[in-house]
Parts: sequence; C-alpha cells; structure tokens
Amino acid sequence: MSVTEPSTYTPDIPSDPITRTTDTIHIELTPHPLNAFSATSFVRSPSAGATVLFIGTTRDSFNNLPVSSLAYTSYPPLAMSTLYSIASTMLTKHALTKIAIVHKLGECPIGEESILIAVSSPHRQAAWRAGEEALEETKKRAEIWKLERFEGGEGVWRANRDGIMGTKVEDGKEG
Repeated sequence: MSVTEPSTYTPDIPSDPITRTTDTIHIELTPHPLNAFSATSFVRSPSAGATVLFIGTTRDSFNNLPVSSLAYTSYPPLAMSTLYSIASTMLTKHALTKIAIVHKLGECPIGEESILIAVSSPHRQAAWRAGEEALEETKKRAEIWKLERFEGGEGVWRANRDGIMGTKVEDGKEG
C-alpha cells in the first residue's frame, strides 16, 4: 500500500542520530549527511584484508520520471532492531571482522547519500558478498520508507525497495 502526499509534506524524523554500536557492529539512523570516512574507519581492522563500502545516492529519475527529492522516515525502535539483526547475521554468515549500516532519515536531495554499508573481512570475496547481501536485506526488511517526490507532482510513499512504483490509494480503499 502507498499513498501520495502534497509537495509541502515533511516527515517527522528525529533531530539527532540514533545509534547502536558494539566492537564489531555500528548501526545508525541519522538526519545528518552521511560520512563514508566514518563508516570505513569503524570497520577498519589489522585483521581485515578487505574493506568494502557501498554508498547509495538519490538519483534524478525513477521509471523515466524526473525525481526532485526523496525523504526517508522509519519506525526507529523496530528499524534499529532489524538493522542490528541484519548486521549480526552478516557478521556470522560471512565471517566478517566488522560491519556498519548507516541510513539517512529526512530529506535526501539528488546526489546525496542515503545509505552506507561498510564491511571488513579477512578476504575480499566475503566482504563483497556480505556488503551486497546486507544492502538487499536492509531494503527488503528494514522498517524504512521513502517519499519519492517527482518534478511538478505529488510525492509517492513506497517501501525502500528497488523498482516498485508506489500507487495512490483512493479514500476508503486502505488496507
């Protein structure tokens, strides 16, 4: 289910970053610009021979429609728990050294970073695989939604997944 919002709508987001960090996992939801150096610095380790960083940015179009901006919102307590679960699974499954998942909340203009995933491991194959799998699981499972605004039109809420266009839900047709 998705709904449209007027171009003036602003999602309610926390004013400060929400983080959970252990020796091997860093999870963060933040309204501030993302910092790739910080994420890679966290995962750096003398026992890791590979560090992989994925940076997701807001692109200027979706399905041939010009995008003006994105805004992300979430239910932070549940999203943090889900992100931590994903990170823990990746850490064990791929024998990672460390992992960081950082997601932007609020407005995310064209060209700005919306997600960072940094992983380190003793060997490159595990790092490559874990980075991609962590991204796919985050998009699939994390309680994070985006309001995609198109040039000259309303914004459309949709799950934070690739390739699925939101559709307007008519009044009385929800659920």
